[in-house]
Amino acid sequence: MSRTTTNLVPPDDGTPIVHTGARKPPVLPWPDISSRAKWSVSSFKFGFGAECLLDGDPDTFWQSVLKLMMMGYSLPADHIHSSSDGPQPHFITIEFPRKVAIQKLSILLNFPQDDSYTPSTLAIRAGTGTSDLQDVRVVTLDKPDGWITFDVSSEPNEDGDGLSPVYAYVLQIIVAANHMSGKDTHVRGLRVLGPLDDSQGNDDPFAFKSPAFTLFETLR
Repeated sequence: MSRTTTNLVPPDDGTPIVHTGARKPPVLPWPDISSRAKWSVSSFKFGFGAECLLDGDPDTFWQSVLKLMMMGYSLPADHIHSSSDGPQPHFITIEFPRKVAIQKLSILLNFPQDDSYTPSTLAIRAGTGTSDLQDVRVVTLDKPDGWITFDVSSEPNEDGDGLSPVYAYVLQIIVAANHMSGKDTHVRGLRVLGPLDDSQGNDDPFAFKSPAFTLFETLR
């Protein structure tokens, strides 16, 4: 179950939140670590590759491409790029040069516009490389329209007030299913978020530690 709200601070209990109608990435206290990684996708239509996930434009999108013989038609060879032998599932692979702590993902989906191209189930995997990825979370979505922010892990943290980050070199987001049994997928934006910096000294009686207060920790 997800929460819908105009407040751009997600809950700490791991519940996915839909920033309904939002087209630009929501302002969140968790640091965006997307640029530290190398991004690749299982397949893409020419001009609709991994770069569209990060360009900040809600009108562009990554479009996967089903294997040609499965679709019954052909496109020019230079218009189809695939790193996978199979037609499904489609996936996004994010590779960091060193092990990092990953707290949340924010993804932009638009069911009213993309219809059956919209993911309905995402499986999140993590590991030290592409050969040892382990499932860490499955997220189910119901006709999403806007940015959705959710924790990568489903494991409670030590304090019991949220979910633990995942420590990994590689994160993979698998589109396990689309709405209306669609074969190809559209994802209009994706952000990888690290945990809040908890390095502030204990001698600061006014430390900004909650997600809401962290938004106002520094002057902008």
